[in-house]
Amino acid sequence: MSAYKWKSFEENEDRPIKPRLYGVTEMRSPHYNLFTPNVLQDIFESMGEYVDGLKFCGGSHSLMPKTCIKEVIDMAHQHDVYVSTGDWAEHMIRKGPSGFKDYVEECKEMGFDTIELNVGSLGSPEEILLRFIRLVKSGGMKAKPHFEVKFNKSDVPSGGGDRAYGAYIPPAPRSFELVEDVDLLIRRAERCLEAGADMIMIDADDVCKHADNMRADIIAKIIGRLGIEKTMFEASNQRTSEWFIKQYGPKVNLFIDHSDVVDVECLRGRNLGRNHASVLGSSYFMF
Repeated sequence: MSAYKWKSFEENEDRPIKPRLYGVTEMRSPHYNLFTPNVLQDIFESMGEYVDGLKFCGGSHSLMPKTCIKEVIDMAHQHDVYVSTGDWAEHMIRKGPSGFKDYVEECKEMGFDTIELNVGSLGSPEEILLRFIRLVKSGGMKAKPHFEVKFNKSDVPSGGGDRAYGAYIPPAPRSFELVEDVDLLIRRAERCLEAGADMIMIDADDVCKHADNMRADIIAKIIGRLGIEKTMFEASNQRTSEWFIKQYGPKVNLFIDHSDVVDVECLRGRNLGRNHASVLGSSYFMF
């Protein structure tokens, strides 16, 4: 088996060195996998050149000692990796009017660079969301609102199943709710950017699962309106990452698991038009 050779950063104009404004790779940690500082150190030393950001998912930082959090954040900064909070702000606003402001101040004291605001979990009116963004920016950190694309299952083509060849299948009624939701999402995201948000995180996993046969226009619509440099997509698996890079090239911003970092970078460097299994084979060969 021969290893693929992908372009270096200098050879590929679409892949600048860190700090990058596009083609950003944000890594998940330590929600689904329990990471120790030693494990993170190994990841940063071996793959740090390919990692732009580290995100504490699911409020995991709330369960860790502050000394451990600070150690992880300092380690990330040593490798030019920014650190983002996860979906946790909604728990802080329940503490009262000053709850979110106290949360911002604590995150700044701990050394976080970015605060993520899950719009769905917050459930706040738009004006309150915009005020939260301004509070984050006034604290000297970056704001990253998180939106979820609601996918209507009635719009997914039904599988063939055991039906006889040529059998008639009544068309399923289509709903226009999905398109309206996407348009509303884009309008709200645009207002967030106007208020100072630095990046818009999009959780569109359901859409991506069906991207090969329909609704890829949803992603195109979001990128077309918000801009590829201002959007980041959550890619829950390697196939989803490959789809985004094939469609939009190495400039697309992705939030991925730590186990996918090398394979995603390989795809970015070469933009291989092949099944992701070929990339897996090449990365294993190299290591």
